[in-house]
Amino acid sequence: MSCSITRWWVAVAWIDRILKEGSRRVEEVEVFYGEGTAISADLKRRNVNLAIRSDECGLGIRTIDKGRIGSSTTHDPKRWRECLDAAIASGRLATPQQWGGLPRQSEFSTETLCYDPTIPVDPKTASGLLGKMLEGAAEHPAEVTSGTATVSSTTDTVANSNGVRYTSRHTGVSVSLEAIKEHSTGSEFAQSCYNDIDPYSVGERAAFFASQSAGGTDIQTGKYDILLSPIAYAELLGAAFIPALSGRNVHAGRSHLASQLGESIMDSQSSMYDDTYRQKGLGSTFWDAEGMPARRVEFVRGGTLSSFAYDLRTAYRYGKESTASALRSGAHGGTGIGHHNFIVDGPRTEVADDRVIYVHSVVGAHTANPMSGDFSVEISNSFWMEDGEFQAPIRSAMLAGNVFAMHKETGGISEEVRQIGSLVLPSIRLISQRIIGT
Repeated sequence: MSCSITRWWVAVAWIDRILKEGSRRVEEVEVFYGEGTAISADLKRRNVNLAIRSDECGLGIRTIDKGRIGSSTTHDPKRWRECLDAAIASGRLATPQQWGGLPRQSEFSTETLCYDPTIPVDPKTASGLLGKMLEGAAEHPAEVTSGTATVSSTTDTVANSNGVRYTSRHTGVSVSLEAIKEHSTGSEFAQSCYNDIDPYSVGERAAFFASQSAGGTDIQTGKYDILLSPIAYAELLGAAFIPALSGRNVHAGRSHLASQLGESIMDSQSSMYDDTYRQKGLGSTFWDAEGMPARRVEFVRGGTLSSFAYDLRTAYRYGKESTASALRSGAHGGTGIGHHNFIVDGPRTEVADDRVIYVHSVVGAHTANPMSGDFSVEISNSFWMEDGEFQAPIRSAMLAGNVFAMHKETGGISEEVRQIGSLVLPSIRLISQRIIGT
């Protein structure tokens, strides 16, 4: 969801017709409507392709009657009657469950969190971003293989038969570039909901990693201190740790952390939380996908596991309270449990002063065991680093470990943080991790 609030009468008042019709037939009705425009331009080597415009809209209807939940979606809002019929029909086939009702209307701040009216959603803007990345890439002797720039603006509306009427706007800018030198590749990206990214730096960093990784040396198998960049850290967190915080996974027996609520799982000064009101956060919002008032969720406080994430359906089913963690997978997708701006925090240190292996990204994080947390990944664009400076590149190696255990073996986190999708992460230093050389 996004966070620039507009008045209901400016939005899509026809949704009231859906709610009125649905309320005659079932106990509760929820409507989600999203529409948006995106302009994307691509690079093929150093040639800028024509920008492509895509317009998307989607309508989702959810009905609840006697604990039976039904849902349906459509790309054509004019067919809302068919969509409503399908939602009600699917509900009749559903198994009844505990249900405590959809939320009611709340009052929110009119502060803008993730909408920038100065972003031009046009081909010139997208092409200009590509040009700046190419200028940056020219700083190093590497060949650009591909790149993408996208600018977008979306409007989302959630409403229900209990009086909820929320409409919000969200803007986005994203760029990425890939480069190669000999057999070494490098990639970089940036994304923001404001017009504040630096495409020149993205191009320069991608070409740097490609050119400087060429001619890397082997490393012997052993235990080393590792510095994971925010990108590499995000890949490992997303593969095993964050799914373990989902209340649905906890109660389904699919979470390593299910029995550890109230126990220490990290350094005593570390924390993990969802900051829903973060200024310029890509997931910032005043309400979740179900219209529940959003709030900060403390997953780990002082190293102790203190909460799991719940949407309404899971909370009612297991006698818990919703943490307003419902997300929607696109304009016409269903709801699921997630987070808005997931943040790892703790004491900040100079994590690269002492000699360490820097890992820019990893390959194969998706193969991590989500139950045990065990992983074995290839490290990519890795270097020896000392005094904060890149030194000799490492050609190829594997990093093996456990995503849960590694949070008890940290040597500090960096001052700088980076937004990786809905994650806001520092670089993290890990003590005595196993590297398998070639």
